[in-house]
Amino acid sequence: MKDIASNSFSDNNKDRNIKNLEKAGQRILKAIKDQERIIIYGDTDVDGVTAVILLEETIKSLGGKISAVYFPDRDMDGYGINETGLKILKEHSPALLISVDFGVTNYREVDLAKKMGFKVMIIDHHEVMGKLPKAEVIVDPKQKGDKYPFKGLSAAGVVFKLSEYLFKDKMAGALKNNFLELTALSTIADMMPRESENRFFIEEGLASLKNSFRPGVKVFFDNDYFKDISDFSQKVFKILSILNVRDIKNGLPASFRLLTVSSAGEAEKIVSELLDKHKITREKIEKTVEEIEESSLKQKDPIIFQGKESFESALLSPAASILCQKYKKPTFLFRKMKEESQGTIRTPKDVNSLDMLKKCSKHLLSFGGHAQASGFRVKNKNIDNLKKCLIKSLK
Repeated sequence: MKDIASNSFSDNNKDRNIKNLEKAGQRILKAIKDQERIIIYGDTDVDGVTAVILLEETIKSLGGKISAVYFPDRDMDGYGINETGLKILKEHSPALLISVDFGVTNYREVDLAKKMGFKVMIIDHHEVMGKLPKAEVIVDPKQKGDKYPFKGLSAAGVVFKLSEYLFKDKMAGALKNNFLELTALSTIADMMPRESENRFFIEEGLASLKNSFRPGVKVFFDNDYFKDISDFSQKVFKILSILNVRDIKNGLPASFRLLTVSSAGEAEKIVSELLDKHKITREKIEKTVEEIEESSLKQKDPIIFQGKESFESALLSPAASILCQKYKKPTFLFRKMKEESQGTIRTPKDVNSLDMLKKCSKHLLSFGGHAQASGFRVKNKNIDNLKKCLIKSLK
């Protein structure tokens, strides 16, 4: 196994840590020692799920207890920490609440969590929009004052670095391989740059993935669905697309259930259900794309901007990716709810979606993400003004 730190950076940078990483590690160790309740609140995509699993398994291995693992319902509650989730989790207060793969733009929600008695820690990798929430600890390589030389880590990549700190020299062998597998999946799924540490995460993680101890991974690779795919990397891409299929049971995404399941029999059931849903989902995505094309092609706007009550939130990200790639236009798709809408954005490489959103922030409730892939919330009464502003921002 290669030493990731020494292979990624020069000796001058090797001892630099992500800002607040040690502080977060010490806070978690204190929570474990004092037997505090710990809640992990993570995103439902592959990066969020793998980061949650990494953190949960790290804390449990060190003797800590996880009171709850929570994933928000994007259809009902939108993206990130939300009031609904906090109300559900309030029964566990007081507790250390750790948000993973989001949180740096949840200003109001962090304040609400604190009022409920939670101590809040944020572990994120998304762009910081100026100010930060008033959390106890925030770990994000993109926050102001962070001198860590590589800013392209996935959320699971950040958690991996935290786990390395927590385990010290005890993370080795099978445990390290296990964590590298999850980090590789997250890095590929979230389309992080394949350079620096990420290159090593992917190389080492994929090498280990072929002999993974996780029943869910083994069953996936042994499934007949993949028998005609000889290239291992292509199999991984196919698996990641299937893991993104929306299938929530008991509040847990299928990807979380599959990657943590202990028996091959149960894993086979989950894989079978996912493959069936994947086929249906692909058909729904195609219909959604066709529906948007029929409407958008009649307009001469420099952006694709569509929203309906009938849109399924889980279909919007893949549909936006297809449309953006096909028409080379910034694509804004959103699901209309009663008073507000929740949307997703994909932009060509020469257009920064966050720059556009910053210019139009007065029309938005919240926004965040990456330059080419982000999300937003908007009051329905502001939708028309938002569209006009976004078009103007391009000019």
